Amino acid sequence: MTEASRAKTIRTASWVGIIGNAFLAFLKIVTGIWAGSMSVIADGIDSTGDVVSAAIMLYIATLIAKPPSLKFPYGYAKAETNATNMLAFLIFAAGTQLAIASVQKIIRGEIASLPDMLAIYILVISIAGKLSLAIYQRKMGKRTKSNMLLATSKNMASDVVISTTVLIGLVFTQVLHLPILDPIAALLVSLWIIWVAIKIFLQTNMELMDGNVDKETYEEVFHLLESLPEVKNPHRLRIRKIGPKKNINVDIELEGTMTLTEAHRLSHCVEDLIKVKMPDVFDVSIHIEPEGEHIEEKDIGISKRGLENKK
Repeated sequence: MTEASRAKTIRTASWVGIIGNAFLAFLKIVTGIWAGSMSVIADGIDSTGDVVSAAIMLYIATLIAKPPSLKFPYGYAKAETNATNMLAFLIFAAGTQLAIASVQKIIRGEIASLPDMLAIYILVISIAGKLSLAIYQRKMGKRTKSNMLLATSKNMASDVVISTTVLIGLVFTQVLHLPILDPIAALLVSLWIIWVAIKIFLQTNMELMDGNVDKETYEEVFHLLESLPEVKNPHRLRIRKIGPKKNINVDIELEGTMTLTEAHRLSHCVEDLIKVKMPDVFDVSIHIEPEGEHIEEKDIGISKRGLENKK
């Protein structure tokens, strides 16, 4: 798949997500208001968040494809992380508002009547629609190897769980004739929305602080470096994520009598080896030192010994 066709597929998948989620959000919010169901309104608000998420993904898909510039020499890949962080705040705000409204309704006893049965029928349609969107987004994500689409498919799959929870709550409300269960179900959904927002924030914040790279990735890099007999004592290894890609910085020691040309050639061999074995790496920066003459710098990067001590 060419880059042009890949970008077109991601944009198409984004538009499908926007249109599908907008329709479901409108259907659930209007039905929830008309049928008097707080939990269905809550589910509709969650779907509205998916519309915003798909719209952001559509914009980011165009932005991250731009080449590096003087203003952003590392490129625009981290725009995806920043946008996701901003989205987490929007989701958190929506969940908090819903939680406050649900608690106030429970405390004040504003439970007028049982929600209309129409709310149950709409939720069944919503679950089927969300499941179809999740399957489609996952399929397109695998085809284009897009982390954004794969993440969206997981989010939609969790929405199916939310809608199913709301549906069960409404069924029990009708069977037991206890309308109080509806705002309670809405409160539970709002707490789930808040928890999802917190998890998204913690994950993206870790990435913005250049963390969240698993130990296995460090071990793989050390293994590749040690497979080259000319490379001695790899140390001060630093790996950070920039969007879906990784940037690697590492210090290595070479024989002191090696010429600059030979050292330069070997550094390219190291870089090419890492990029071939680890396709998600887009840049490797190598600092070369004469064997046995490196200056120990504490608290910068990770050494093989330090990695082994963490086991």
